[in-house]
Amino acid sequence: MLAEKCGTSTSYIGQIEIGNRFPSLELIEKMAKALKIRPHLLFFIESDNDSDEQMLKKKNDTISDAKREELTNRLIDAIRKIVKNIN
Repeated sequence: MLAEKCGTSTSYIGQIEIGNRFPSLELIEKMAKALKIRPHLLFFIESDNDSDEQMLKKKNDTISDAKREELTNRLIDAIRKIVKNIN
C-alpha cells in the first residue's frame, strides 16, 4: 500500500489524489520511490490515448486557479531547494 510505504495515512493520500492537499517534496520523493517512477510523473494523468499536451490540458482544466498557483509556488520552492543543495 502506497500510504504505508510512504509513512503516511490513506486519508492523506486520498486528499492528495483529489487535489485538496499537496504533498511535501519529501513525500513526493517517497511516493515516486514506492511507485518506482521519476517524481515528475506524479503530476500527469495517465491515459493510453492521450498525448502529453492533451494530458497537461486535462490536468490544467481540473484544478482551480488558486490550486494551480499553489502548485506552481510549491514547485518553484522545491526547485529552489534542489538548486540550493546542488550549489
